[in-house]
Amino acid sequence: MISREPTLERLAVAKSLLLDPFGLDEAKLANALRVIGEHRIDDADLYFQYTRSEGWSLEEGIVKSGSFGIDQGVGVRAVAGEKTAFAYSDDISEAALLDAARTVRTIAAGGQSRRVKVAGAPTVAGSRVLYAPMDPIATLDSTQKVALLERVEKMARAKDPRIVQVMAGLAGEYDVVMVARADGTIAADVRPLVRLSVTVIAEQNGRREMGSGGGGGRFGFGYFHDSVLQEYVDDAVNAALTNLESRPAPAGEMTVVLGPGWPGVLLHEAIGHGLEGDFNRKGSSAFSGRIGERVAAPGVTVLDDGTLPDRRGSLNVDDEGNASQRNVLIEDGILKGYIQDSLNARLMKVKPTGNGRRESYAHVPMPRMTNTYMLGGDKTPEEIVASLKRGLYAVNFGGGQVDITSGKFVFSASEAFWVENGKIQYPVKGATIIGNGPDALTRVSMIGNDMRLDTGVGTCGKEGQSVPVGVGQPTMRIDGMTVGGTA
Repeated sequence: MISREPTLERLAVAKSLLLDPFGLDEAKLANALRVIGEHRIDDADLYFQYTRSEGWSLEEGIVKSGSFGIDQGVGVRAVAGEKTAFAYSDDISEAALLDAARTVRTIAAGGQSRRVKVAGAPTVAGSRVLYAPMDPIATLDSTQKVALLERVEKMARAKDPRIVQVMAGLAGEYDVVMVARADGTIAADVRPLVRLSVTVIAEQNGRREMGSGGGGGRFGFGYFHDSVLQEYVDDAVNAALTNLESRPAPAGEMTVVLGPGWPGVLLHEAIGHGLEGDFNRKGSSAFSGRIGERVAAPGVTVLDDGTLPDRRGSLNVDDEGNASQRNVLIEDGILKGYIQDSLNARLMKVKPTGNGRRESYAHVPMPRMTNTYMLGGDKTPEEIVASLKRGLYAVNFGGGQVDITSGKFVFSASEAFWVENGKIQYPVKGATIIGNGPDALTRVSMIGNDMRLDTGVGTCGKEGQSVPVGVGQPTMRIDGMTVGGTA
């Protein structure tokens, strides 16, 4: 058997699902793009998508619900200057495509933009090979998926008799996308995505506390073997049992140590969104116009990297057909660049960075993060914690909010400890970390050598759109943070 090059193989899969069943071919796509290009535009694209998804949930020892869905459609976009015209349809047909093309071309009625020549023969865009083009839903049958969730519940209850309730969920998605652009570029991706989550409730002396764990990525359900499940269960149970012993959190200004991995969500929210190109082009980010300036303490290097194999936030190509990249945003404290989609890159006169992302064919692309993380330093996590005279050691986070313009953020710590004289004293509950993203970066005083990515659970929201992402960081000490508590 002769196999095709992976990029061409993905394109063949996309055509078999998104073009062939509807009597479409590359010539008809080019014709629709020519219709859009009859008026003056700067860019145009067609975005086809087929998504099959499945979910299962367990509660009280019973798999109580299951869901299965198929969604498909096409989004048609024209861009002129800063303006975008967009139409979408779940009817993938030549008639619907041409109707949408005629609708969006009206954007350029004012004639302010240049006329883009729509290319004839398509050019297959370069892409990466970061994950297998599999259908993860088919990697286990229904009986096996139910048994997997039941195994998670038994593991959690066996770990400690104080566990009184277990909730577990399993989700899978098979996503096939294809992009055809006015410049003749055509690209496709086949994106598997799975996730397993476990939440437990522990009870002791009438007090109840919750803990959670889980993970996933771009692979099949076979990834969730017993050792991985045990890790997720341990995380959930240990968090719940720790919180059973927690005391009210002290409040005030203090030094805070953030643990590795998922606490990088604070970096994602407080820093990452402020480095997205659209906010900076409009001048609404606290980082606007600051490229080349020091925005963080020495040693702080932040990346957005969509090229990590099998990771939840990774992409072979973004949703505009550009290959994903490893983008250094802050290097040794100096701001190096922003993440860009095609529109903002053109207006800011820079190159796209492979960060044009959209939730689905029914949404327009915008600059979005992939896997955002901070590189490690030279300190051990033990010596960082030991350096605390009085302060908070936060190892896990719940929800948070950030104001892009000011950079101000508020995050709740779901698992944290009070430290005095370099020693952990007791777990605390109700701690919120309050600060300003750009200011917090300048207060980083110690960086651990234990950089870790999260387990694969992140979803990022922006302007009503959600996309899967990854976060990560090493253990990190930040001085002079404001902590809101309940003590």
